[in-house]
Amino acid sequence: MEAYYRQHMDKDRQSVYHAMKTGFTALSPSFPVLRLESAALNDVFFQLRLDCPEIFYVSGFSYRFYRDADHVELMPQYLFDKGKIRDHQQAMAARVAKLCRAAQTMHEGEREQYVHDFLCENVRYDKLKKPYSHEIIGPLGQGVGVCEGIAKAAKILLDNLGIWNAIAVSDAAPDKGIRYRHAWNVVRVGGVFRHLDVTFDLSLSQKGLVRHDYYNLSDQQILRDHQPLLYPMPPCPAGDGSYYRQKKLSFTKLEEVENRARQAVRKKKPLLFQWRGGYLTREVLGELMALLERVAGEKGRHVQVSLNWPQAVLLADFPEAPPAQAVVAQEANEGELLP
Repeated sequence: MEAYYRQHMDKDRQSVYHAMKTGFTALSPSFPVLRLESAALNDVFFQLRLDCPEIFYVSGFSYRFYRDADHVELMPQYLFDKGKIRDHQQAMAARVAKLCRAAQTMHEGEREQYVHDFLCENVRYDKLKKPYSHEIIGPLGQGVGVCEGIAKAAKILLDNLGIWNAIAVSDAAPDKGIRYRHAWNVVRVGGVFRHLDVTFDLSLSQKGLVRHDYYNLSDQQILRDHQPLLYPMPPCPAGDGSYYRQKKLSFTKLEEVENRARQAVRKKKPLLFQWRGGYLTREVLGELMALLERVAGEKGRHVQVSLNWPQAVLLADFPEAPPAQAVVAQEANEGELLP
């Protein structure tokens, strides 16, 4: 796969990028790179590891230089010794190959969903934020990860399945209570760029029910509850690429909700849908709740709705006993600390 961030660097940064990648791949204890400002070196290091999630074993670096020298000596900080790194590399390569083998014959859209659903079903969000949770060995080796590691795991699987993608990063917004950066993927499927945030969907998913609230969203949709991008990404135009529209679970009329709710109550199953009939205001939510309660009451049941307000996605359950709360707000993870 083409290296997205490298393509957008000037020649000096590309030189540092190449030297870092070569040195890290060789597991060199030190190597020379072109002398840049400290912030620029850190930026190249960060972007290199977004392009190349297989470089999971370098946690940072230090460097030293001599006055008037045009190069610095960079000294990587490796997470493991050389032997352990080789073992992990072999294990990760075998793991990725095995996972991708099952999806090779699928068409492009199915391959994307396979990666998304696998991670949602098999990775647990790591609230302790262990170092390896920021790399592919967390999600793919230990079954835990934070947004950076989950986005990298999605990238390496999508790369190996021939789907163009890059890792998007948004900045923190302390004034809004968002203390950390957040990472997700931008994918190109069917020739169109879309946002794919596996971490947010994973945080909303329940056992047996994978959520797709953040699956193939446009720029306008993702910015409802994501901060602006730290680095530019290809434009993701408005359109009908989101999961719920594709699956005909995105409703614009109350009668559509009523018909689907009646089917769900009859089958004793929950109803997961997106409301697209204008803004989901409190007044509209009240109308939807009244409708759902009436339909549930026809079968002697009640309703409880879990609500992702920014994306206007509702999960309606129809229990026999009255719930303590009729509406429960859901919040996807707001992102974790990135360097």
